Amino acid sequence: MSCWYNNHAPCGDIAVSTRIRLARNINGFPFPARMSDEQRLEVNRKIKQVIESENFAPLSLKYIDMKDVPVNERFSMLERHIASREFVLNSDNKAIVLSEDETVSIMIGEEDHIRIQVILPGFQLEKAYEIADEIDNLLCKSLDIAFDDTLGFITECPTNLGTGLRASVMFHLPVSESRGEILALTKSVNKVGFTIRGMYGEGSDAAGSLYQISNQITLGISEKNAVDNLRVISEQLISKERQLQKNLNLIKTEDLCMRALGTLKYARILSSAELIKLIGRVKLGINTGVIKDDINPIKILIEGQPYMLMKTYGNMTEDERDISRAEMVRNALG
Repeated sequence: MSCWYNNHAPCGDIAVSTRIRLARNINGFPFPARMSDEQRLEVNRKIKQVIESENFAPLSLKYIDMKDVPVNERFSMLERHIASREFVLNSDNKAIVLSEDETVSIMIGEEDHIRIQVILPGFQLEKAYEIADEIDNLLCKSLDIAFDDTLGFITECPTNLGTGLRASVMFHLPVSESRGEILALTKSVNKVGFTIRGMYGEGSDAAGSLYQISNQITLGISEKNAVDNLRVISEQLISKERQLQKNLNLIKTEDLCMRALGTLKYARILSSAELIKLIGRVKLGINTGVIKDDINPIKILIEGQPYMLMKTYGNMTEDERDISRAEMVRNALG
């Protein structure tokens, strides 16, 4: 299956992925946290009818009832960044809409009735926003979306009022991290209405030197302004990290990265935490030209996550997963 992380992308050395998310609700129904089972099913029915209409046909989206999705597949959606933790933890009377390559996902019944998400590899803010905006326009034409002239789009969480938009870019910042600059960066972006989180968003750790920067302000600002502001910050970050990587000590960098590559190539037991740490060093080696192999480190990282492994190989204990993970990585590295 083709997924967003299978492809090389603009600025993919530093920018891992770009995501646009839009929160929307339908008039006449309470927010999901207060909905009855009957109301949830009615909202699902309305959205399914729209998704399967002629207007959406060119997008080739597939509607999936989450009750039909096995547990391992549900949690692997989280690991592939196409669904949130809250959504997969409790999937009763929920549904998801996916494009074939999973760059588009629409969660139905998460915190809001509709969560449109577009995720693309590398740094592609404008393209991701254009796709999300097209889907949003189609939904707004067919559904009575809750909107207030003063408050904007009505959402369950007040922090999403206004545009309901969260734009984010995930970066690989190993040198900025090693030089202790992330705290200063966090303070700097907070001042202009942005926040820094880990690989899986709010509450997650920044493992593997992966950091996600997203807007916090949704009220009193247009969608375009939010995207433009993130673009400026992202371009500065990409430029700075690239310059820092150019100035690294070559032999020390080569030693660090080649040790990591050697461990991954020959390990027989590999934990998830060790994979994240080592694959981050391999990515640094690729970026600096130390490692010449044709490797997709992000694909290896995601497909080495616990539920991704069990989706492929079936249920396993943690020890069995560590053995399967090492085998998968060896095969991927040739």
